Amino acid sequence: MEDVLVQRQGAVQVLSFNRAHKKNAITAAMYAQLAEGILAAEADPTLRVILIQGHPEAFSAGNDLEDFLKHPPTDGEAPVFRFLYAISEATKPIVAAVSGNAVGVGTTMLLHCDVVYAAETARFSLPFSQLALCPEAASSWLLPRVAGYQRAAEKLLFGEPFDVNEAVAMGFVNRVVPAAELQEFAARRAAQLAAMPAGSLRVTKQLMKGDSARDVRERIGEEALEFGKRLVSPEAREAFTAFFEKRKPDFTQFS
Repeated sequence: MEDVLVQRQGAVQVLSFNRAHKKNAITAAMYAQLAEGILAAEADPTLRVILIQGHPEAFSAGNDLEDFLKHPPTDGEAPVFRFLYAISEATKPIVAAVSGNAVGVGTTMLLHCDVVYAAETARFSLPFSQLALCPEAASSWLLPRVAGYQRAAEKLLFGEPFDVNEAVAMGFVNRVVPAAELQEFAARRAAQLAAMPAGSLRVTKQLMKGDSARDVRERIGEEALEFGKRLVSPEAREAFTAFFEKRKPDFTQFS
């Protein structure tokens, strides 16, 4: 069974995380499927909107750490970067439906979506610093501009989970929808967009993004460079060892 389902609903390309037993933790193969699904929608004029969704219990637990350590991204052609460039540079509207946990990239990818609907059960976290890493997906650039510097700093520095009401207040979730109605509601809104003039939507999105598209692409690259350095640091080794040993990491030995 595919870990990412790519299905067509009318003029909507639906990308569904389908790895519930791992809380939709994302592997390199899944990043490749996501990138291909977005690029296929971009290339097909009969597909007008992209919808990304998970399961009611979990949107995504972020990177599958075991897979990530086995297949670390080494260059811009790595699946994770192909996905990040695809989602950040897509010209067609992207709608996201989020319920359950959205961890790490499960949250940062939402900053590239045009409309985000979330269930009252949704919980978000950006635990990069806790893992001795750094932000990715241009979140160090986007989140301060969406939520304000201090609010973004608290989330990126502490990495603590926060609920859907705070996500709405921060500005990257549009609306809270009852969990039982979320997927149907998001699908209906995506279909509504798909019925509108495609050229008008494309130009509107382009005008709103403006020059920021170049800044976002550059920041993805800058973060990737720092992320790679952090990934092989002694602090990261301690963080990952502690994670797999289910203990609290000890960072006091590092300056």
